[in-house]
Amino acid sequence: MVNVEHIGIAVKNFSEANALYFKLLGVEPYKTEFVESEAVNTSFFKVGGTKIELLEGTTPDSAISKFIEKRGEGIHHIAFEVEDILAEMERLKGEGFILLNETPKKGADNKLVCFVHPKSANGVLVELTQEIR
Repeated sequence: MVNVEHIGIAVKNFSEANALYFKLLGVEPYKTEFVESEAVNTSFFKVGGTKIELLEGTTPDSAISKFIEKRGEGIHHIAFEVEDILAEMERLKGEGFILLNETPKKGADNKLVCFVHPKSANGVLVELTQEIR
């Protein structure tokens, strides 16, 4: 894994959360995007070498909406950038990690993504990301 790519934060109200994080960080989000496959609105703030991603579910049955219903707003996942997502997925499966998807999916911010089940990572949802080339 190359570095921490971003930290994902689940929020109930996208516009209020964006305003709050603008005040907190002193920068506007550099990108907002709707990810249809996940039924989620996203925005990204750049802070030094790391990004903060705000996530708002757009349907009651989206993973983010369910997360907030169960646990409330807050840190949802930590994402790590990888050079070769397919090789990293195979390596992690070989190490006994449970992956939530068998193949990488298109995610926000021009990335391929795969998630590692929190049960196999001490309760933390881990996202692998690779820039789409």
